[in-house]
Amino acid sequence: MTVYTTAGGARITRTAATLNTDDLDYISELVESRRGGVLSSGMEYPGRYSRFHLAYVNPAAEVVVSGRTVTAQALNERGQVVLPVFEHALSQVAPVKVEGDAVSIEVPTDPGVVTEEQRSRQLTVFTALRAIVSAFGCEDPYLGLWGAFGYDLAYQFEPIEFAKERPSDVRDAVLHLADEVYVVDRKRETASLYRYDFEVDGASTVGLERTGEHFDYRPAEEVPAGPTPGAYSEVVRQAKEEFREGNLFEVVPGHEMYTTCDSPASFYERLKKSNPSPYEFFFNLGHDEYLVGTSPEMFVRVNGNRVETCPISGTIARGNDPLQDAGQILSLLNSEKEEAELTMCTDVDRNDKARVCVPGSVRVIGRRQIELYSHLIHTVDHIEGRLREDMDAFDAFLTHMWAVTVTGAPKTWAMRFIERNETTPRRWYGGAVGYVGFDGSMNTGLTLRTAHIRDGLTSVRAGATLLYYSDPDMEEAETFLKASALLEAAEGKHRMRPEPPAAIDVAGGAAGTGRRVLLIDHEDSFVNTLADYFRQHDAEVTTLRYGFDLGQALDDINPDLVVLSPGPGRPTDFACQALLRDLERRELPVFGVCLGLQAMVEYTGGKLSLLDEPAHGKPGNVKVFGGGLFSDVGDRLTTARYHSLHATIDQVQGGFVTTSALDDIAMSIEDPMRGWYGVQFHPESILTSERASGLRLIGNVLRLTDER
Repeated sequence: MTVYTTAGGARITRTAATLNTDDLDYISELVESRRGGVLSSGMEYPGRYSRFHLAYVNPAAEVVVSGRTVTAQALNERGQVVLPVFEHALSQVAPVKVEGDAVSIEVPTDPGVVTEEQRSRQLTVFTALRAIVSAFGCEDPYLGLWGAFGYDLAYQFEPIEFAKERPSDVRDAVLHLADEVYVVDRKRETASLYRYDFEVDGASTVGLERTGEHFDYRPAEEVPAGPTPGAYSEVVRQAKEEFREGNLFEVVPGHEMYTTCDSPASFYERLKKSNPSPYEFFFNLGHDEYLVGTSPEMFVRVNGNRVETCPISGTIARGNDPLQDAGQILSLLNSEKEEAELTMCTDVDRNDKARVCVPGSVRVIGRRQIELYSHLIHTVDHIEGRLREDMDAFDAFLTHMWAVTVTGAPKTWAMRFIERNETTPRRWYGGAVGYVGFDGSMNTGLTLRTAHIRDGLTSVRAGATLLYYSDPDMEEAETFLKASALLEAAEGKHRMRPEPPAAIDVAGGAAGTGRRVLLIDHEDSFVNTLADYFRQHDAEVTTLRYGFDLGQALDDINPDLVVLSPGPGRPTDFACQALLRDLERRELPVFGVCLGLQAMVEYTGGKLSLLDEPAHGKPGNVKVFGGGLFSDVGDRLTTARYHSLHATIDQVQGGFVTTSALDDIAMSIEDPMRGWYGVQFHPESILTSERASGLRLIGNVLRLTDER
């Protein structure tokens, strides 16, 4: 048991109990029908994000911000006990109005001139929130306000006029005082339940139940039409004119798409599986309003005086497998446009911190780091600073509001462009969700990749970072790609990132059933993978290292095909002339890889040359002229090169036909009459794996030699 006494006169007692990590599985279901929240992290990037799971249900009290009105509402008897603490805190800002179990104030505007250094201290609703946190101040790491901050809160920080009407019932922030918090440490595989009791002015919560209003979720029966095709592209064109005039450097407009979901809780569980992210969340905000999201981007994190942000900008679609991902990552990192996007975001972010941080403490500690998500790849910077002694977590929060990655630069002008050109108010999108600790800490994520569910209707907003170089149609397509994971999860499609199909399935079926293959190993480093490729085609493979009794092995194994492996040195180092002479005498089909091809060239009277520079582990873009080896492979393919020796096309003789080449180098040879085939590249390498090309080629070898 731990006891705290707060600045507001409350005595807080915390007790802890140990749980099974599986005990939290049912919390999402509870939150669907009761106020509460579930926050988790489905990704771990060292130094940035760690895996955790936090949850609460039936909070004691709620703080709601609407415009400049701040209301603290007791949600049960336990909340009534702590309501005087809220009342006293709010009274430090403006006269308090008491109505039943709620107290509220209207925050006046600040009449004076505000310097930029003190902008985060101007009189706003955050002045009231700061007073509440101060009144409950204690050292507990989990006690605080949990919930969501809406986009329109920025309009109290930046002087921007509304260009479109807001609904009368809009809420700009909903924050819960959770007096029972579930905590799972996924690294240590431990789970704890922390319960808090309060004693205020002689009244105590001890013995009072944690209860709350019950809600029945019902999906909407009608869904509005989505965005008009081409409308977003037109916004991009307008932005490009602003860039041309020098009014903007970048801007991030969005648009909304709509669907319904069967159950917000089920939606959240599906979304976590299909699109794991550092900031996964599910909030029941009451009044038939939910937020479900898997956001990739930190907004502001504060521990002690350290403030961190991780702006994300630079996006490309995932490939179908890790090799395609690598190609996409290379394209992303080589894109000047994507680099410029992130550079501007980081420079604006550094500027935001400079307002509230110790001079010289703002540093970029990670640059263009790659983060992989279910459908997308992003580049991310990591920036830190040290808050000045007269600044706190709210100052850090306000100076970054809202992140340049969801607004643009210059930020105020970008926000005006967004206000004029987006068709509906952003509500929660582009704001933040998370936790403000009574210990002075803060951990918030941007409400990106977020579904807002209101009265059963699910809306998903997505945008793109626009620059002068932006292609309107490509940017519009990017917004739909970003929204796709949420829309599909909401609709129950639950599209996971596809697992690569079994290699044999994409290679045209097994071609080696009943075939015996003798693989001769020329002391090579890749022979086992080569053997595996033949085995994937259901062939029976026996591998023998050079130096064995060939005649005895051929008699014992009676192979249908002999494979000559790659290897170091030259064919003469392995007496390949004698080997091929014996194989030809027995009329056995042969397939040679790299050194095996070179041996065939020399055996039939051809010559070998040395490259000016060796090609080891390098890709080669091979042009295919024809031939059976490349059936269903294509007329060009990327292959893996591990060689110095080679034969040029004009050096190939003795009945062989060159069927592919790289410049003047013969990359494959075929002699169907003998049943001899060879490739200068390595079909078993990862560089020859696009569309399973290497495996397809092995299948073709087996089919060609079987037909013979």
